[in-house]
Amino acid sequence: MRYYIGLDNGGTVTKAAIFDRQGRQLGAADMPTASFSPKPGCMERDMEEMWQANCAVIRKALEQTGIPAEKIAGVGICGHGKGLYLWGRDNKPACYGIPSSDNRAYQYPLRWAADGTEQAAFALTCQHVMACQPVALLAWMKDNRPEVYNNIQWVFECKDYVRFRLTGEVFGELTDYSGTGLVNLHTKDYDPEILKLFGIEEVEDALPPLRNSTDICGYVTEEAAALCGLLPGTPVIGGMFDIDACALAVNVMDPSHICMIAGTWSINEYPRQKPVLDGSVKMNSLFCLPGYYLIEESSATSAGNNAWFLDNFLPELKQEAKAQGSSIYDMVNSWVEETPPEEFVPVFLPFVMASNVHPNARGSFVGLCANHTRRHILRSIYEGIAFCHRYHLEKLLATREMPPEGIRLAGGVANSPVWVQMFADILQLKVETVEVKETGAQGCAIAVAYAVGDYVSMEEAAANMCSLSAAVYPDPGKKAIYDRKYALYCKTIQCLDGLWDGMQLLAEA
Repeated sequence: MRYYIGLDNGGTVTKAAIFDRQGRQLGAADMPTASFSPKPGCMERDMEEMWQANCAVIRKALEQTGIPAEKIAGVGICGHGKGLYLWGRDNKPACYGIPSSDNRAYQYPLRWAADGTEQAAFALTCQHVMACQPVALLAWMKDNRPEVYNNIQWVFECKDYVRFRLTGEVFGELTDYSGTGLVNLHTKDYDPEILKLFGIEEVEDALPPLRNSTDICGYVTEEAAALCGLLPGTPVIGGMFDIDACALAVNVMDPSHICMIAGTWSINEYPRQKPVLDGSVKMNSLFCLPGYYLIEESSATSAGNNAWFLDNFLPELKQEAKAQGSSIYDMVNSWVEETPPEEFVPVFLPFVMASNVHPNARGSFVGLCANHTRRHILRSIYEGIAFCHRYHLEKLLATREMPPEGIRLAGGVANSPVWVQMFADILQLKVETVEVKETGAQGCAIAVAYAVGDYVSMEEAAANMCSLSAAVYPDPGKKAIYDRKYALYCKTIQCLDGLWDGMQLLAEA
C-alpha cells in the first residue's frame, strides 16, 4: 500500500494530511500560521517559522498514523495564492512573507486603472490587478523598501517557497504564477512586456522556471528529511494554488458545477476551456487540468471574519468550550440556528481583512439595536459572509450560458450544517460538500496519485478519491426573506461607498 501527503498552507493554518489510494484521510495535523499586522492594511509572517510549521505538521501526521516514511509515494503542496515570499541573495528570506490578506499596495491598482496600465496588461494577463498580487507588491517594494527589492534572488509564491525549502530546487508552478499578474495567459509564460508595464523589469531574472502541477519538481533533501520525518528522495510534485486543489477535492473538473471555498478567502470559481475576456470577472488563471482556465471571483472576505470575531470578542467562550472538550463552533452554530432568518439582525459587511467592493472598505455592522445580542451578531456574520459569496457568484453566472447544477463547497463553512443550509437558501442552489475534512490537502494527494502513476489521469484519480456528502437543497420558503436581506446588503454597500477614502486617510495619519 502506498500513501500520499498533501500540505496546505492557508491564510491562517498550516496543515498536512495523509491519504490512501481511495482518497480516505488517514490522519492530519495542523498548526496556526502566525501572522501579524505592523500597521493598518499590512499583514506579514515569519518565513522561517512558516517552514518549520510545515515540517512539524508532516512529522505529526506521520506519527499520528504510524505510516512508515518509506510508504509515502509523494508529496503535493498547495497554498494561498497571491501575496509575496521573497528569497534574498544572501540565501535567506529577504523580508517577512506577505500573505494574500495584505492591502498595503492598494494605491497601485487604482493608479494603473486610471492611467491605462491595467487595460494594457489585461490584454496579456487576462486579469484585473489586485493589491495583494506580486506585481503590485513588487512595485510597492521598489518604491518603499529598495533595500529589499535590490536583494531579491527569487520571487516565490507561498507553496513554491515551501517546496523550495523541502527540495532545494527552484521552480514556480503554473496555476499559482498564472494568478500573479506576472504571466501571459496566452503564451503560458512570463512576458517582459508585463514587467515593463508595471515598472518592475529588474525582477525578470528572479522569476523561477515554470512547471505544471503534476511535474516532479524535486526530491526531499537530507536536511529537510531530518526536520520533517520523510525519507530523503521522496518525490515532490509542483503542487497548485489552493483553489485548484479544492476544486479537485470536490471533483469540479468541468463547468457543470461551481466550486466555492469559504475559508479566509471567498473563492468562487469554475473551469472552462476559454478565459472570460470582457473584463466582467476579476481573475482568469490556468487550471491544474491541462486545457482549462479557472474563472474566478474572489476576495479575502469569507469565514476568516468569523474567526476574527470569535478570537477577539468571545475568547473566554473559546477557552470554556476547550476546557469542556467541546468546540466554540458548535456553540455558535446553535446560536445561529436558534435565531430565525426572519428576525432582524444588523447588516454585516465582511471586510475585516479586505473588500470586494471599494479597496478601502472596512468591516461593518450596520443597524445595531438595543435588543441585539451576541446571537444576533453571529447570525449577521454568517449571513454577511454568505451574501458576499452571492455577490461574487452573480458575476460568475453572468459569464455562463447554462446555470450550474449546483455548488460544491469547501473550507471551514462546509463543516457547519447550519451554514451549509444557509448557503443553499441564500444562493438557491443545491450544495454538496465532501466527507474529507482537509480538502486542499486532498486535492494535492489526488495530483500526487496521478503524478506517481497510480491513476492514468487526473479525472480518474478525482473520480476514485472524492466522496461527496448528501446534497443540501434550498428551502423555497426562505427565498423571499433572504432576497430582501441581500438587497439591503447591496444597498448598504452603495450607501457607504463615499466613506472609505476618508477613513483610510485617518487610519494612515
